[in-house]
This record gives sequence, structure tokens and C-alpha cells, in this order.
Amino acid sequence: MTTPIYYVNDAPHIGHAYTTVTADALARWHRLHGEDVWFLTGTDEHGLKVAQVAEKNGVTPREWADRTVERFKDTWTLLDISNDDFIRTTEPRHYAAVEKLLQACRDAGDIELGVYEGLYCVACEAYYTEAELNDGNCPIHDRPAEAVTEENYFFKLSRFEQRLLDWYEAHPDAITPETRRNEVLGFIKQGLQDFSISRTSLSWGVPLPWDPAHVTYVWFDALTNYITAIGYESDNERFVDWWGACRHLIGKDIIRFHCVYWPAMLLSAGLEPPPNWFVHGWLLVGGEKMSKTRLNQIAPADLVETFGVDGYRYHFLRDPSFGPDSDFSYEGMVVRYNTDLANNLGNLLARVATVVAKKCGGIGPAPSARSPLAQVAATAFETASRAWAEVQPNVALEATWRIVRETNAHLEANEPWKAEPGPAVDAVMGDALEALRLVAVLASPAIPSTAQAIWERLGLAGLVADERLPESAVWGGYPGGLPVVKGESLFPRVQA
Repeated sequence: MTTPIYYVNDAPHIGHAYTTVTADALARWHRLHGEDVWFLTGTDEHGLKVAQVAEKNGVTPREWADRTVERFKDTWTLLDISNDDFIRTTEPRHYAAVEKLLQACRDAGDIELGVYEGLYCVACEAYYTEAELNDGNCPIHDRPAEAVTEENYFFKLSRFEQRLLDWYEAHPDAITPETRRNEVLGFIKQGLQDFSISRTSLSWGVPLPWDPAHVTYVWFDALTNYITAIGYESDNERFVDWWGACRHLIGKDIIRFHCVYWPAMLLSAGLEPPPNWFVHGWLLVGGEKMSKTRLNQIAPADLVETFGVDGYRYHFLRDPSFGPDSDFSYEGMVVRYNTDLANNLGNLLARVATVVAKKCGGIGPAPSARSPLAQVAATAFETASRAWAEVQPNVALEATWRIVRETNAHLEANEPWKAEPGPAVDAVMGDALEALRLVAVLASPAIPSTAQAIWERLGLAGLVADERLPESAVWGGYPGGLPVVKGESLFPRVQA
């Protein structure tokens, strides 16, 4: 499972975190199934933008990268990201892998020396044709493209049009959603142009192994990170094991590089393209993409201060639909937090613990095998499983919260707080405790700390992350006879 590697010319914002939290939740979901998971994220540290911002701040590019990478690491630690590896493109292992891939493509005859004259966006580190620009401005960053002329090595992308079309025809489900697949196919069918892979005007990068006067330009450097981390240069057996199971999560603005350039580079080197790309839209603020120039970036820490880590994670997994653009609003985050977390889940746990203390002596009863909530839970698990597989966390969490809502309704219908202690109350409370156990398991990829807190308050031992699906989703797993603890409010309400 991979995120893009993030560029170190600036600090991380909620757009970076959106992809990373989604990847983390997916990794956790697959671990719940007992699958081997290698979750990779990291930073892209070479290139013109980094050199320029370093010079502006009076430090070397390496010093700037070392400083900024800590911001990303700190942010991922803050957001409880469970990555297995963090790759930096300045690491020796990465230099070795880039050099190997470059040499393989050159040996295949797909890299040639030439002169480039064209329009270049520094922010994208990409060349554009006049037709691709908006009144001379980059379509992504809305800033003028610069005319550039220099001697470069080129990757002969134009040779791969039919090979890419054939590959995608043989792998129709490689790109999700289908609209993005159609976008990629349309781009290929328009005709592909060779692209520059080196610069001589820049020294901050990986030197070409056959011509050290040139440094690798952007995509051969950045994209290779995915295979560096699983042993492309250092451990071929491990590389072969992992590469066929790779899932790339990317934003739509880098789809051309990931779904056209990248598979062509791999095919040139005699490697199979990855099996899956999952492409999401932009996370907008006030209808606009976040950018340094628009001054509309929001740091995750600013929201965590108010909503907590799991409140933050839940919102960005529950509200945006993975695929189209989504507009972030603070007010919407408050409503989602108060409704789903404070009112529904938090109050359910508090209410159940209170009634168990008063009516059951603080000891949780076992659930009923014939509970009306059993079918609710089974349906929710089926829907959530399908949704996580399709990278639709919002649908998976909506299904999981159906258990929360139905359990609250079950309590309201039976009013155990008004009844005398006895078998009837025990049955209702046992069902509610089992529902909470199931919610803890199914919600743990999204809100891992909260899920563990619920687990412990129900008197259950061990880690909820060590549970295994589908076994743990079968109704009846709460054994009863365990002490139930009320504790402090999991989600104090937030004022808008």
C-alpha cells in the first residue's frame, strides 16, 4: 500500500494527510484479515523547487530536506499512521535503485540524448504543450509556464502507445474509478510525447550512471521509490513477492505520471506495471485546491487540537467520497463529529456502561443468539467489507455506524434503565455490549485509539488490532461476565 511521496518544499497540509490517513485505514483493514501488509510513505527531496526554497532560506538543499522531512514524520506520528517504511529519495538505497532502473531503460534503447524546447512549470516540475495550458498558465498551479531550452536525455514514451493500450485492455480494473481509467486511455490515444528525464542546470539529484553531468529529473527519481522500498535493487526475491500485490493511492493531479509514464518506464525495464491505482479527487478549501500561493493550506495539527486524532481521522474518512473532489468545511467537521462520535457512539458507550453498573452490578451480560441486532451487524459487515475492498471508506463507516444507530434504537425501544434487574435487562445489555464489540473491531481502521478504549472498557483483553476478520465479525463474540467501565467521555462535544 503506497501513498505518493510528498515534496519537501513546504509543510504537510490536510490534502497530504487525506491520502495518508486513507492508506493507513486500508492497511489496518487488511491487517485485520491477517494479510501481510507493507505500508509505504515518504518524501520526494530532489529537484528545482527544493533547491530554490533552500537557497531562499539560506541553507543547502540537503539541510532543507532534513528539516522539512521531520514535519512529515511528526505529522504522521500525530495522526497515528502505521506505515511500515518511510522512504526518502536522498537515501543510498534509492540512488542505487534509480540508477538500476535508468540503466535498464537505456539498455533497452528507450533513453536518448536530445534538445528540449518547451514550456515548463516549476511547481509541477513538468513540461506542457500550449494546448494544455490555460492562457499560458499551468492548469494545476495557475502560474505562467516558463520557456526552457536545454540538452536533456529523453525517455521515448512515444514508443509505448500501443503497449500501454494493450496492457490496460488486459487489465481493465487496474485504475479506479472508471472515469480516471477513461481519462488515462484518452490521454494515451491522443498520442504520447517523449519526456525529459535529466537536467544539466541542476546538481541536486541522482546523477545518470552513464553521464554524471546530468542529474535525474523528477519522475525516474520520484516514481522509483515504490520499487526501491521493496528490494528492486537489493532483494529481488522480496521485490517479486511484493510488487504483484501493490496498491497505489494517488491524487488526480499526478495521474498522467503514475498511469502513463510509470507503467511505460517499467515495461521498458522488463518489469510488470503495478496491478492497482486508486485515484482520488482534490480536497478543496472554499472551492479551491490547497496551495502555498493561495494561502489556503490547513495543517492537520490545527484541527487535531479541537477534534482529537480520531475525530480528525473519522471526518476525513467519513465525509469525502474517495474519487471526486470534496470541499472541506470546519462547520461540516463539527456537525459530523458531534453527530456520529459525540452523540451516537460516545453516548451509546456511556449509556451502556451506566445501565450495566446500575442494573447488572457492573458485570457485562452475554448477548442473545437471537438478537434482532445480529442481522444488522451481519449486513453491516458485508457492506463494510465490500466498501473497504473498493476503497470507499465513507460507505464502510456509514455501514458500521448503522450498528450504532440501531443499537441506540434497540435501547430506546426496551428502556432497560426503567426495568428491574433480571434476564430481560441482561439480554438487552448483552446485545448492546456485543454491538459495541463489533463496532470496535469494524471501526478500528478509522479510529484505532478509540476502538482500543472501547475494547478495554468492555472488559476485553488484548488489542483490538489483533482481532481477525471475518471470525471477529460473527455475532456472539462478547463472552459476558466481564467488568464494564464507564470512564470519561470519549468525544466531548465541540462548539461550532
